Amino acid sequence: MFELGQLKKEEEKQKRPIQDEASFVMAAKEETMVADEEKILLEEEKVYRLGTVSIRDIIAPAAMKVNATFINLGEKFVRTLFVIGYPRYISVGWFTPIVNLNLPLDVAMYFYPIRADIILKQLKNRVGNLEAQILADREKGAPRDPIRETALRDIEQLRDDLTQGIEHFFQFGLYVTIYGDTKEELDTITENIESLFGSKLIVSKKVLYQAEQGFNSTLPLGNDELLISFNMNSSPIASSFPFTSSELTSDDGVLYGINRHNNSLILFNRFSLQNANSVVFATSGAGKSYTIKLEVLRSLMIGTDVIIIDPEREYKHMSDAVGGTYINISLSSEAKLNPFDLPRPVGEQKVSDVIRGAVITLKGLFRLMLGKLTHQEDSLIDRALLETYAKKDITAESDLNRIEAPIMQDFQEVLEGMEGGADLAERLKKYTIGTFSGLFNSPTNVDMKNQLVIFSVRDLEDELRPIAIYTIVNYIWNVVRSELKKRIMVIDEAWWLMQNEDSAKFIYALVKRCRKYYLGVTTITQDVNDFLLSPYGQAIVNNSSLQLLMKQSPAAVDLIQRTFFLTEGEKYLLLDCGVGEGIFFAGDKHVAIKVVASYTEDQLITSDPRQLLEIEQAKKEFSESQEKEA
Repeated sequence: MFELGQLKKEEEKQKRPIQDEASFVMAAKEETMVADEEKILLEEEKVYRLGTVSIRDIIAPAAMKVNATFINLGEKFVRTLFVIGYPRYISVGWFTPIVNLNLPLDVAMYFYPIRADIILKQLKNRVGNLEAQILADREKGAPRDPIRETALRDIEQLRDDLTQGIEHFFQFGLYVTIYGDTKEELDTITENIESLFGSKLIVSKKVLYQAEQGFNSTLPLGNDELLISFNMNSSPIASSFPFTSSELTSDDGVLYGINRHNNSLILFNRFSLQNANSVVFATSGAGKSYTIKLEVLRSLMIGTDVIIIDPEREYKHMSDAVGGTYINISLSSEAKLNPFDLPRPVGEQKVSDVIRGAVITLKGLFRLMLGKLTHQEDSLIDRALLETYAKKDITAESDLNRIEAPIMQDFQEVLEGMEGGADLAERLKKYTIGTFSGLFNSPTNVDMKNQLVIFSVRDLEDELRPIAIYTIVNYIWNVVRSELKKRIMVIDEAWWLMQNEDSAKFIYALVKRCRKYYLGVTTITQDVNDFLLSPYGQAIVNNSSLQLLMKQSPAAVDLIQRTFFLTEGEKYLLLDCGVGEGIFFAGDKHVAIKVVASYTEDQLITSDPRQLLEIEQAKKEFSESQEKEA
């Protein structure tokens, strides 16, 4: 039995290697199949990925070529500048002019903190060397060296500040990468930025054989591949912070709104600038009239006289609330303005100059009333106007305080009596005895002796509006020149006057000359294209120190951007801003503004029909309750 069992075991031992070898072959085949499957999957994945687009594929340039001082990034030319030297003193916000350039820039700032004990040890050695040099010069009888003495004082001050923890020490790297469409444009931008650095006594250089490292250092990756830094303590580093916001806060003036950059108050006196003129551009419903009414209300509180030309009766509620004079100019109203009125001479001004200026202004008015005039008709009107004044004994020797100004009827009669004037007189009859006779053919009877005077032209036909506004502005101008006083004149919907060359020229002359008479003119318009495409409209903007841009339409925003040199961010701000928001320019500063009014002010100046209806309803209910109590 033992031998039989032993034989079976030996047979099993002989069979086992054969079975192990077979299982090994099977395992190898399985591994080969798995490897082949994985290889096929990898190939399929590779084929799939070749047909997909990733974000990296979208943003990556087509090619990049590295040159000595710049790189070609696709079709763009790219160069990096770095700063290697700073002056002894540097002003806060010195970097702002470069950041505010209307150019694509990549700016990188690297801060490497250094332990105070290391710096203090080095400064101690430096102080010892400077003191030894100063002492040696003194013993030799050499003149003192102010540079060494100044350096010693600065180092001692820095040692004190570092010891007390007031200052900290860093190595500071500042790199700026610029872009251009051509090599020439890149060189021009480089020169401009180097000039801006140089104007602040800051030494900058462009990369040389490190163009790729410079570009990589300004990517938003935080990799400083240039490693060019400058030893600097925390105070001057803080002055390099680029994101400064302008403030328009002064000791006097009116509150215009809130600075959206830092929530400070925009408190400004428009008469403190080189001129007190202002322009406001906004779409309908953006809050331009609301803003101006708020300025008017606050200006009245500090004693400024205000005169307004109201085309839509928007200022009536405010006028009633503050006791202003509201004058309705229409064909059927009792208020009359005589375009032939003359201002009183101011200072050494001669009467003959006053008459001559009135004749020139009236000729502009008659071109609006009668249409285009020939040279002969222009000359005829010129002579007829002088004779009209002479008919009322108004000459160079007259006392303008005691005269009676002629009216339109007098001018028509003079024209009828002149050779060649019959046709002009006939065309003029619709303003003397025709449909429009109730507007300009009477002596002036309006009262301007109020702090707030508003002229409404809402009830006038569109044909008469430019003529009426021209006459009103001329009358106001005569009043302004007759008595020197701090005033603001508001011309709402000024684009009416830009449609005709004579009225546009008249407004431009007014804006240009009003500073001498302590007057600030505010022109408001929603039709930006009509206003700015007029050469006189552009000139009015150039002669206005205050400018307020509120929400703009896409059709007009490009023209606004070119006119006011706005950045792309400011352009989109004007497209997306809400009611009462915009950009406020005062001289060479501008900030984003949000107009804010108190509840009481809002109730006085609102133009919202729903609010006005509620106010009227409340008044009615109050009156009824008072009657019941009585």
